Amino acid sequence: MKAAWYSRNGEAQDVMVLGDLPKPSVQAGEVLVRLATSGVNPSDVKSRRARPVSDPLIVPHSDGAGVIEAVGEGVPAARVGERVWIWNGQWQRPWGTCADYIAVPAAQAVQLPDSVDFAAGACMGIPGLTAVQAVILAERLSGDLRGQTVLVTGASSAVGHYITQMVTQLGARVMGTVGSEAKAAHAQAAGLQEAIFYKTESVPERVKALTQGRGADVIIDMDFSTTAAWASEGALAAHGQVVCYGSNALSVPLPFRPWLYQSMGVKFFLVYDLTPADRQRAVARLSELLAAQSLQHSIGARFALDQVAQAHVTVEAGQTVGNVVIDL
Repeated sequence: MKAAWYSRNGEAQDVMVLGDLPKPSVQAGEVLVRLATSGVNPSDVKSRRARPVSDPLIVPHSDGAGVIEAVGEGVPAARVGERVWIWNGQWQRPWGTCADYIAVPAAQAVQLPDSVDFAAGACMGIPGLTAVQAVILAERLSGDLRGQTVLVTGASSAVGHYITQMVTQLGARVMGTVGSEAKAAHAQAAGLQEAIFYKTESVPERVKALTQGRGADVIIDMDFSTTAAWASEGALAAHGQVVCYGSNALSVPLPFRPWLYQSMGVKFFLVYDLTPADRQRAVARLSELLAAQSLQHSIGARFALDQVAQAHVTVEAGQTVGNVVIDL
């Protein structure tokens, strides 16, 4: 089968290899998926650059979509021919979705409605599930979001775009940080009501101005290294909650006194490592949204397999609005 892989860390153009690998065999409890698309996410390029390589080769990418071609023992034969999207394809294993085929545990291949194309399907594993889990946690911590004010950091990002749609559909007032007019327009098309240009204005001051000094009820956050300070400076209301799935710095100072005196809370989560119950709940809600055709999908760039290095560079540049997908 055709595949892309790397055997050492480094820049994409220096370490990515294209060639043929053996087609994986399907084991008990698994499905073999003929992939049509592979999603490229920031975590994929960070892994290529810095995560220690402990296997002879790494076929990158955790997200993808395609059709089940074979099933292992214990998996219903009726699943053969089913359109599916993949989650955790390359989590704690060397062979991901940047190849013609992948064999994964049956639960990691989720039915994809006929109304959703394979490019969108390749955006569900990390962007889609991260968004859904963030919203579920926000509801768990803050209750019904209807009528509440939610600040989405990175509202035009792959994850933020889905979060903005989901929270809007739940009846919340959504404001979000963006880096340009084009990104603001992208987020506003998904339901964003107030765009905050974090590069040119104070986010806490703008949030306070928009909320009569109160702050947001909830912040759904992609970068705790900045949000920790923003929350303490008034971006988050007293007794407000932060749901965080990322940070641009691994060590983050926390201004403890304002957090304590305003009884603010934070919940971190890693989409790769959800509890079985949380995973089941998130997959079920995302499946409902897809079946109802309730989500807009944004594909910012598409590449062929032999352009995998260019796809990684595009993700690293961070200028593309929408998800980056490889067609297989």
